[in-house]
Amino acid sequence: MFLGQYEHSIDEKGRLTVPARYRELLTAEGAYITQGFDRNLMVITTSTFESLYARINELSLTDQNARLLKRLIFSNAGQVEFDKAGRILIPQFLRQAAELKNDVMIVGTGEYFEIWAQELWTEQMATLHDVGATTQRFAALDLSLRT
Repeated sequence: MFLGQYEHSIDEKGRLTVPARYRELLTAEGAYITQGFDRNLMVITTSTFESLYARINELSLTDQNARLLKRLIFSNAGQVEFDKAGRILIPQFLRQAAELKNDVMIVGTGEYFEIWAQELWTEQMATLHDVGATTQRFAALDLSLRT
């Protein structure tokens, strides 16, 4: 499970060091990187990505939103490969899509992790820290802790 937040930097070649805890989970089964939904990137384990792939491919080809989703996820995806220093190379087009420059945040979201530009993550955190809006936003979700 991917948890926590980590501050890192992307070097001039577009390489990012992945936290050791995350690297252990990714090297065991491999991973994919793709564009996220919020001007960010998502790094997803191979098994989770394959499940996502199967679910998206069940959608109708005649549905315009399904086609857009396929383009967003799959045309921007690539396999993650680590160098000897534990870094991944983020392609230029993905760095541009997520507005990544030097300072980034690596953010665990459970089944995958996200890579955010520092400034955009700060904006995201402001949204999450708006207690009134957050309460309304999540009120309809069943987040009971009952089993």
